[in-house]
Amino acid sequence: MSLTSQRRSVKVFASVAVLSLGLAACGSSDSGDGGDAGSGDAGASKIDCAPYEAFGDLKGKEVSVYTSITAPEDQPHIDPYKPFEDCTGVKVKYEGSKEFEAQLPVRVKGGNAPDIAYLPQPGLLQTMVATGKVIEAPPEVVKNVDANMPDFKEYGTVDGKFYAAPLGANVKSFVWYSPSAFADKGYEVPKTWDELMTLTQKIAADNPDSKPWCAGIESGDATGWPATDWLEDVMLRTAGPETYDKWVKHEIPFNDPSVQTALAEVGKILKDPKFVNGGYGDVKTIASTSFQDAGQPILDGSCYMHRQASFYAANWPEGTNVAEDGDVWAFYLPAKDESSKPVLGGGEFVAAFADRPEVKAFQTYLSSVEWANERARTCGSGGCVTANKNADVSLLKNPVDKLSAEQLTDESATFRFDGSDLMPGAVGAGTFWKGMTNWITGQDDKATLDYIENSWPKS
Repeated sequence: MSLTSQRRSVKVFASVAVLSLGLAACGSSDSGDGGDAGSGDAGASKIDCAPYEAFGDLKGKEVSVYTSITAPEDQPHIDPYKPFEDCTGVKVKYEGSKEFEAQLPVRVKGGNAPDIAYLPQPGLLQTMVATGKVIEAPPEVVKNVDANMPDFKEYGTVDGKFYAAPLGANVKSFVWYSPSAFADKGYEVPKTWDELMTLTQKIAADNPDSKPWCAGIESGDATGWPATDWLEDVMLRTAGPETYDKWVKHEIPFNDPSVQTALAEVGKILKDPKFVNGGYGDVKTIASTSFQDAGQPILDGSCYMHRQASFYAANWPEGTNVAEDGDVWAFYLPAKDESSKPVLGGGEFVAAFADRPEVKAFQTYLSSVEWANERARTCGSGGCVTANKNADVSLLKNPVDKLSAEQLTDESATFRFDGSDLMPGAVGAGTFWKGMTNWITGQDDKATLDYIENSWPKS
């Protein structure tokens, strides 16, 4: 799949309006102030059923969905299915698994593929297409994507054929923190990378019983992916977007000096025992701490900062006030200077392994404005973004969603899609995850980067 879209700046996203709600692995608040985590109004809206009548009588049919999105982030995906189910009589059976990336190929090979899979990596889409089991998107989906999400279409395209419509998108360049804890200590949100490192050192010196950072990369068979996000975010900041593009496409080796520099910079935080792992233990505990739990010690003061995507908003306990003046909030992971603003993001794509009418109808719904609006209306706890330019922007009420949209539509920002998601599946969803996990548990920089480089497919 060509990656030329990757070179687009975030201005492309601005052209798809303010990026209405939807989600890559998260939920958003439907409350008036968007403050508290929790479920939104799950009552279904009425939608136009006419687009689904063309697929025939679907009453009593079932569509299975398999995804990496698990509780508590699953319900905001399940709730918006109801208008489609009411229209068609189809029952959507949702299955989330932390072992998704490892088990999906096994299930496909074994003849037990789901009807629909939400693929979080375009690289994994390429791997699945190579099995010959993925069905090209039907014309109704193509029409919806061309009208609603044209700038994401290339990520769902393999060898010139369009397979997978975008489901949602997320912003990854965030640092979660407690505004009140910062205020109590007189800490200011850093505007540059040097300021971030200075703040890290000051927090460590001021708080002997806490740590500046907490982190966790455990995610079942996908363990390691949060560490790849760290490297990608820092790579954008130390090497720049053009070198980042070459790295992702393997136009420079994975162990290029620019990558060595970025990994060393990440190590200044994640491998320094003075700075991590607040609330959990030493550096190695990062590998065994789940990404869902990783940021929670911010709430009790065991750590002060946690770098994680917008979708982390769904993981705060019910009742947590997620707002600029609330219990937790997020700031932009700063660049080397204030004149540049790289933004890392990701998303999922809807791939079908069956071409039954009810499956095509459900694909059509997931690519529609109606789904995006219902997704927004019933969304739970924040951090929701999608590229559907025709969705109702007024539904963007949660403060995390607004913050994400600000990042994506900032004219000074430069967006890049998650690098591991664009790499060949064997690397991006394999050796890169494993290599970074081994790095956290003690493997040195050179051995880590060499291991991933040597695993890159030769053809």
